[in-house]
Order: sequence, then structure tokens, then C-alpha cells
Amino acid sequence: MGEALAYLNWLFNPFQRAEAPAIYELLSTRTATERALYLNLGFWRDAEDMDAASDALADLVAEGVRLGPDDTLLDVGFGFGDQDIRWAARHEPSQIIGLNLTGFQVQIARERVREQGLEHRIDLREGSATAMALPDESVDKITALECAFHFRSRSDFLREAFRVLRPGGRIAVADIIPRGLTGSAWHRFKQRTSWALVASKFAIPRENAYPLPTYHAELKLCGYEQIRLDSIRDQVYAPLHQWLGANRAAIRRLHPVARIAATIALTRDPASVYAGLDYVLATAAKPLRLVQRQ
Repeated sequence: MGEALAYLNWLFNPFQRAEAPAIYELLSTRTATERALYLNLGFWRDAEDMDAASDALADLVAEGVRLGPDDTLLDVGFGFGDQDIRWAARHEPSQIIGLNLTGFQVQIARERVREQGLEHRIDLREGSATAMALPDESVDKITALECAFHFRSRSDFLREAFRVLRPGGRIAVADIIPRGLTGSAWHRFKQRTSWALVASKFAIPRENAYPLPTYHAELKLCGYEQIRLDSIRDQVYAPLHQWLGANRAAIRRLHPVARIAATIALTRDPASVYAGLDYVLATAAKPLRLVQRQ
């Protein structure tokens, strides 16, 4: 009963704003995936189910950093470690270090890594993305798969990532941001309302609520080069909405109260539900030589 009340308070109390670790403790291991424990929304361009879409998003992020053998990868916000186990098998980096603030996720992910016999290659730690306990220039690649929107702030994370990246290292972030306002006054209202609802329920701080051009500027200000931001929202929100509507077994894997919220959302047009949301894949590199600023 206590858990159900906590869910009701989180999802339906307009004055309740839970922090990200508390949200993920509520969500626990009840995910829409069938075979894995991913919590991401997936990349649906060629996927036919939630597991395949979640794998595809992980693959897209790995491609964004050009992950390969001999790399030391830092994966921030690793959830239950699904992507790290996949990347270790498919790309064989020399080491994966993970940072995550949600303690119970760290414990479960570590156990899953041990079950796969990968503990010598995957080192999962409880730690902050904005105050990393890592030396300067100590990793080759950094990934953040659908988590950077939670950080206080994303800008602090990007600066910390720049610090710990080696020269020439790369970063890839799969991220949720607000869309630039367009269209009629009514459409702009729907965009604002859509974003406000998601931001309030999923712990997105106000300082992270900026659109794609500002994101680009933030990366540039940190010192990154080779900056690229691609909106992939059309391969995320609408196909996910459509698949969940046709596959209610996935909804039944959620907590009963979460099922109610999901069912309500699925009765609505996805163009309205996600009107204010963009979804971007941001990639960039740290210069091989840093220019000294006067």
C-alpha cells in the first residue's frame, strides 16, 4: 500500500517533484522490456519490439563515440548495466567505468555484470556525473544514455566530461530537451504543457530546459569541437507510443499505478503527448590540442 501511495503521489500530485534516484527506486526493475532491464525509450527506425529498440539506442550511442578495442569508456547513468554488458561483448573496450547515483541500480547492475563474468572489464560505481571522482584526462570515451536531462546541471556534467576526457576523446549523449516553439498559439501552448508535465514528473531541472541551438552553444562553450546534434524524435516517441498501444503485455509489466498513467497517455494523440519534446543524439570531441585562452 505504501508503494502504491508513493506512485500515486508522484504521478498524480501536481505539487510533487521527486528527485531522479527516488523515481528510479519507484520504477525498480518493472520495465517495459521483456528480456532486459532497459529504462530508455528506444530507437525505433528498424526495431520491432521494446528490447530491440532499446538495444538500437545503445548501439547508436556507441557509434556516436566510435567505441572500439583499447578504449577506456566512462558510462554515466548506466541504469541496470544493459548497455555496458552489450558494449563489452560487441565492441570489446579495454575497460568500462560506470557512474550512477541510484544505489540499488548499482547493486543490481554489479550482480548482473558478475553473472556475465565481466567484472574485470566493467567497473560500476556509485557516483556523481557533475563531480566525477576521476583524474583529469583519464578516459577515451564518455556516454550518457538518456540521463543527462536529470543532472544538476547538464552544463556541469559537460564541463566535467571535458575535464576527464583525454585529448581527442569523444562524448555521445542521448538526451531529452524541449522543442523550439512553433506554429499557432494553441500549438505553442500544447508544446509548453507537454514539456512542463514531463519535466515536473521526471526530474528535469529548469536549468536543463533549453532547445537544440543552446545545447550546441553549451558544448562549444565547454571547448568541444566536431559538435553534431541530430534530432531523432520521429524515431523515438511516436513509434514507441504506437508499439505500446498494440502490445499491452508490456504495460502489464509496469507497476499497477504506472499502468494507469500509461493507459491514459495511450488514449491521446502522440502528436499532443510529445508536442513539446525533442530527442537528440549529441556527439562531440575534445580537441587534440587545447587553445590557451588569454
